[in-house]
Amino acid sequence: MIKDTLRLNPPPELFLNKSLDDLAFVDSVLELMVRTIMENSGQYSGNGESEYVSDTEWQFIQILTEFALDSSPFSPHAYPEIMKKIAMMRASSESRRKIMEETGPPLEIAQSEPVVTSAELNGLLGGI
Repeated sequence: MIKDTLRLNPPPELFLNKSLDDLAFVDSVLELMVRTIMENSGQYSGNGESEYVSDTEWQFIQILTEFALDSSPFSPHAYPEIMKKIAMMRASSESRRKIMEETGPPLEIAQSEPVVTSAELNGLLGGI
């Protein structure tokens, strides 16, 4: 939904705070999920939960990257105050991913990550 909002190029005065709230909600849910998986690691091993959370973390980082691009409707140049919030969420996500990689089984999800992010691809193909 957040990605769709970015693509629609909405008026920032109507959607900026809601979009930041949505990002904060996703961040808090991922935090809870990682904590739950780590606390109950024996219960979840082999069921794929770690892989799903890791993939979701990767997608979350991609959304944060798109959100912070100059081409975003919520451009950091127009709204510099959002960069601190995005940076904190990015750091939290990276920390969670590191915890999952260090304590969980080896994840094969990294092999399926694209070499070029969707934001970069959109930037490259934007003129076509």
